[in-house]
Amino acid sequence: MKQALIVDDSAVIRKVASRILELLHFETAEADDGAKALEYCAHSMPDVILLDWSMPRTDTLDFLRTVRRLPSGSQTKIIFCATENDPVVIGRALRAGADDVLLKPYDHCGLQEKFEDNGLIW
Repeated sequence: MKQALIVDDSAVIRKVASRILELLHFETAEADDGAKALEYCAHSMPDVILLDWSMPRTDTLDFLRTVRRLPSGSQTKIIFCATENDPVVIGRALRAGADDVLLKPYDHCGLQEKFEDNGLIW
């Protein structure tokens, strides 16, 4: 079973995303800040990371760069989740290592489509 890590400081968003991903047959893990997420990735690199823009304890761009340098970090898909369609912010995230962008709020169909687009499900 594929593994997904949901990194968001909102417990509600983590639970909603986790439920959707379980319906898509992913095993899920959650982290409420970037430091915990990096620790998780250092131990067990997931197939995909849903990454919130604004996180406590670790800058999102630093998180992206660090994950990409970890063993297997280059193979992990990272979906950057943003609340607004700011091209500057999105461009910075993509240049730092995000594979794609998903605007919040998202639903089952939006998340499934993004995962299909990135070859995570078919």
